[in-house]
Amino acid sequence: MRALESFIIDSLGLTTLPPYLPVFLYAFLGFSLVHQILAPWGSRRWFPAAYGSKNARVQNSWSIHVVSQIHTLIIVPYAAWVLWHESPARGADRAFGWDEQVGYVHAIACGYFLWDSLDAVINFTDLGFVVHGVACLAIYTMSYKPFVAYYGTRCLLWETSTFFLNIHWFMDKTNRTGSTAQLVNGFFLLSAFFSVRLIYGGKVSYDFLQTLIQVRHEVPLAYILVYGLGNVVLTSLNWFWFYKMISALRRRFHDTDKAPKEQRRLVRGVQPKGNGNGTGHGEEAAHAHSDAEEGNVGAVGNGYGTR
Repeated sequence: MRALESFIIDSLGLTTLPPYLPVFLYAFLGFSLVHQILAPWGSRRWFPAAYGSKNARVQNSWSIHVVSQIHTLIIVPYAAWVLWHESPARGADRAFGWDEQVGYVHAIACGYFLWDSLDAVINFTDLGFVVHGVACLAIYTMSYKPFVAYYGTRCLLWETSTFFLNIHWFMDKTNRTGSTAQLVNGFFLLSAFFSVRLIYGGKVSYDFLQTLIQVRHEVPLAYILVYGLGNVVLTSLNWFWFYKMISALRRRFHDTDKAPKEQRRLVRGVQPKGNGNGTGHGEEAAHAHSDAEEGNVGAVGNGYGTR
């Protein structure tokens, strides 16, 4: 154990990490347990039709969203509590300041991102998910140097919108697309995303860039470039994702409004044109649209991680 601590401190320069390694490990094992055992077991028990009828890829995505929701329910209140009890000294040194409670909340986040990165590699679907997971893991691990941990904790609050995003995804998979409940959830999703990520997140991003500029002569140039460019990219993506979410939600409820017309056509005996395999084009398009939405809305996740 001392050899590992020596490697972490002397070779990696993560001077504040060793005391939090147990939390890091337990978080990783806990999220892995939920993903591999608890989520599939509970989903088969309580959602036998919705979960059991899906293919392996969607079932794995279902379990990923379960883990993501659990992570959100843990990390957002904890990060908010840490910020509420933040010491003035940490705020006075935003680049290199440190606090004991920050180490615990970041260790949970690191355990989550390690699980997320491994799953993105093992159950590979998109290179973007792999890059995203590894980048988030690296960013939060590097906070143990310590470096810009002040901002890392604040960015965890971005997960607030992920809570509603996961609910949106599960409503789709349980045949509640276009329902009143999904409309209400969509309102909270957009409100949370706009207020937490765009307004609050925009201020945090601006302050973060100002801090990087102030310490540019005290850290390697690579730090300034990686963190600075990453910050700009993530902020831009938040605005792009917000636009995509609005478009996706509008399409969903617009398509739902068309459903009664199709039903009236069926009552009058007018059948939708088939495609040769027993599926109407409308139904086929709906399935394709749902898959596309999973990319546009389901993958919006967060600047720091939910697929």
